This record gives sequence, C-alpha cells and structure tokens, in this order.
Amino acid sequence: MLRSVAVLALDPVATFELGVVTEVFGTDRTADGFPGYDFSLCSPDGGPVRTSSGFHLIPNADLGPVEEADLVAVPAHHHSTVPATVLTALRRAADRGAYVLSLCSGAFVLGAAGLLDGRECTTHWRYVDELERRHPTARVRCNSLYVQDGRLITSAGTAAGIDACLHLVRQEHGSATATRLARRMVVPPHRDGGQSQYIEAPIPKTPEAPTLEPVLEWLMGHLDRPVTVDELAARAGMAPRTFARRFRAETGTTPHDWLTNQRVLLARRLLEETGLTVEAVADRAGFGDSAALRHHFARRVGATPHRYRAAFRDRVGA
Repeated sequence: MLRSVAVLALDPVATFELGVVTEVFGTDRTADGFPGYDFSLCSPDGGPVRTSSGFHLIPNADLGPVEEADLVAVPAHHHSTVPATVLTALRRAADRGAYVLSLCSGAFVLGAAGLLDGRECTTHWRYVDELERRHPTARVRCNSLYVQDGRLITSAGTAAGIDACLHLVRQEHGSATATRLARRMVVPPHRDGGQSQYIEAPIPKTPEAPTLEPVLEWLMGHLDRPVTVDELAARAGMAPRTFARRFRAETGTTPHDWLTNQRVLLARRLLEETGLTVEAVADRAGFGDSAALRHHFARRVGATPHRYRAAFRDRVGA
C-alpha cells in the first residue's frame, strides 16, 4: 500500500509539476475519506531550492526520506548536472521496489541514474529526441501521456503529470477513490496513458459543427451493448470516415480504443466493488464474454481480472 511519498526538488525545480505531486499526494484530505500520505519535499542537502519561476522554496527534508518512501517523484528538471547523491538515492529506491515517478523532463534525471535503460518511458514531446539521444537503450514512447514499466512511471508534459498521478492512485487505492479525487481536483477522471500527447483544438460547439460530447455521453450510458463506428457516425449525423477523423481530433484516439478503455475502467470498478463473476463483469462492461474481457483487461491493466481482484483486495486490506 502506498503510504509515504518523497519528492525530489532539484534546482531549478518546475513549479507546476511540483504542484501536481503536492496536490495529489501532499494535501491532507483524510477528513473527507481520502488516503493520507507521509509527504516529504526533499533537496540534496535539505536547503532552499530555486524554482524555474525565479523564487525559492524551502524543503522540509534532505535525501533521508527517499531511502524509505514508497513513492519517489521527480518533477521536471532538464539540466544535465544532477548530484551523484541524488542518482544513488534513486537507484537504491528502485532496487528496493519503490515506485519511481518522473513528470515531464524529470525523465532525464531517471535516465542519468540508469533507470531508463531497456525500459519503456516517455517525456514531453519537445524533449523526446534528446531523451533518445542521451539514453539510446531506453524505449521512448514519443506520443504517450504516461508510461508504466513495472514500478517505473514516466509522464509527458504539464497536465499529463496529473494523469500519471491519478493512474497511480487508481492502481493503489481503486477506481472509486481516483474518480472522487479527480472530481475534487476538477480534472477528467481518467485519460489512458497511451492517448496522444497532442490533441487538436476541440471544434467549437455550433449548430454547424457540434462536438461529439452527446455521442460520448450516450456511449458512457450504454457500455454494455455492442456498437459500431457506423452506428456512432449515424448518431452524430456524419459519414463514418468523417466521424473517425473528428473523433481522433477531439479525443486523441480512435473510437475503438476509447470505447475499449472505458469498458476496461468499468470492469475495474465492478471487480473492485462487487462480487460479480468475471463472466457477469464481462457482460456488464460490454465485452460479451470472459475471454474478450481477459484479453483487453490484461493488455491495459497488466493482470487478469481474477488476479487484479485478488491483488486489489490484498492492497486495500493491508
């Protein structure tokens, strides 16, 4: 169970990405029923750190908490020089099985520690080529919002860090907690890590060019029934090819991938919160049968439905 979080503030630390980790893990919401964390903001020597915005902040710890934290987070830091003590602390954290999370260009710090070698990862699209040059053995997924490889999580720029943090909350505490937290933060409850970093500007909602919001809302209420692109296009009043282009422009993914991801999310909630059989979960989530559920669930979650349910109950009961 995730109980302690250490954030590495390296000069100059990016204020937005630091704020993301602080908002998700450093804000005490236990009175409202959210999990609480032992949260530490760390600098290499415990002293003040300059931010990328020009002002300074005062951490409450040196590298000590990094040695025991369940999660070690590294906000954006694009400078090539990283203290050796920091790199050693990151390697030790990874070796003992802690989650290690980078936001935006914080991936370069993980790379300097050797944690990206042979691993899947991502960063802000502007820095992808440089990350690949500096760390040629890393398997950089250039257009993902966030990537998890074991207990290593890397995110793209700015708001993608929110998605990565909520992904970890969902993984550790369940879909219901992550959704409530997203609502509290007034952000989307879930964006899949494989979704494109860059989404075309949503087309304005006008009588001539309505957005796809009504279709998406309808889909969310009918996940249990089979649907085709032709049917969705007809509901949107578009030709199928036009609908498919419009869908990617507004969501950053294909209708099939978006729908499959929503069904997997529903299946996760049902596995967490009900005693339904896997076959019943498959039917309720629109997969038709347990074989299809197992296939898509394992690809997106990394475990079978049975194993996910057992592991989730073990974590929650811990």
